[in-house]
Amino acid sequence: MKFVDEVSIWVDAGRGGDGCLSFRRERNLAKGGPDGGDGGDGGDVILEAQAALNTLVDFRFQPRYKAESGQAGAGRDMTGRRGEDAVIKVPVGTLVIDEADGQPLGDLAEDGQQLRVALGGRRGLGNTRFKSSTNRAPRKTTSGKPGEKRKLRLQLRLLADVGLLGMPNAGKSTLIRAVSAARPKVADYPFTTLVPQLGVVRIGSGSSFVLADIPGLIEGAAEGAGLGTRFLKHLARTRVLLHLVDAAPIDGSDPLAAMAAIVAELERYSPALAQRPRWLVLNKVDLLDESARQELLQRFRDGGVEGPIHLVSAATGEGTEALMQAISQTLAEMALARTEGGAAAEAEQVLDEAIAAEVLGHALAHQGVRGGGRAEAADDDIDDDDDDDHGAEVHYVP
Repeated sequence: MKFVDEVSIWVDAGRGGDGCLSFRRERNLAKGGPDGGDGGDGGDVILEAQAALNTLVDFRFQPRYKAESGQAGAGRDMTGRRGEDAVIKVPVGTLVIDEADGQPLGDLAEDGQQLRVALGGRRGLGNTRFKSSTNRAPRKTTSGKPGEKRKLRLQLRLLADVGLLGMPNAGKSTLIRAVSAARPKVADYPFTTLVPQLGVVRIGSGSSFVLADIPGLIEGAAEGAGLGTRFLKHLARTRVLLHLVDAAPIDGSDPLAAMAAIVAELERYSPALAQRPRWLVLNKVDLLDESARQELLQRFRDGGVEGPIHLVSAATGEGTEALMQAISQTLAEMALARTEGGAAAEAEQVLDEAIAAEVLGHALAHQGVRGGGRAEAADDDIDDDDDDDHGAEVHYVP
């Protein structure tokens, strides 16, 4: 099974139907005149977001789509039938990019949202259209116009409120298991998580938010080390980043250095994304006594970390409920600020636009290095056939 979050497709709108050349011929009507009808317009190509979909894998097997052409006109002023639109279902969160100029055509972020990506050709005109007082038997018609053709890049970006960021084995998958019904694989070796995972965190009876876990980063990810920065685009839509750091690494590495390495990779990938509210979460504190915890906190403060630092143990659940409550309250305050408008909402919108532009630029640059076309799509999946525990899909679990 495969998880695919980026792929190229080719779309071809329908051609318009030709106009008809025809004259009326009936008994007792010697000069019936022209009666050639117009052709039908060609069908459009439309993308439609569907919440039931969560991967672009199907486009690997069917990358070409064509709408129906319009029918030609007929005698007796009959207009040809319009071509059927080609409606292509894509996952919610799909960004559509025109590969000809690298410009985004639209962002399908809501269920049922549609985007017309190729316009059908205009119909041809029948000879009836050219009848006049000086030309009562016109023999002129026009042909239908060809529809638009485009090569598109589809890029899936998950819809989540909060994103988990950190080194492999920092405990991100354990945390998402502890606070939601998502069940990603957990093991004691690096890169257990190979595809993004989503979980819904419920706070009380009427409040919830979506938490995203992406594969862990390592130092040098910007140059392709580990899984590189391939999945960082899935954090572009989040409002808060949770940076998990292993407070008691078994290899004796420095937690402060681990944090700095991830921040550096994030800033190299997208300086704007690095400006998102980022909370430091020290995980696995159940392995430390109180004095060790305070000493570690002081080290991070001395290292320049500002704002709250949360101490949790995803394995035992210590501190996780308070963390989720704080996130829920912050997300509610941010949503209220966006509704009311003002300077804060405007600043957040500017940041959103900057993140979108940088993530798009990174994707296009990466695409250029790989050479574009169908061949590059082969690098956009991770084959998990050897391990059934890794799902091919992004699991969205309530």
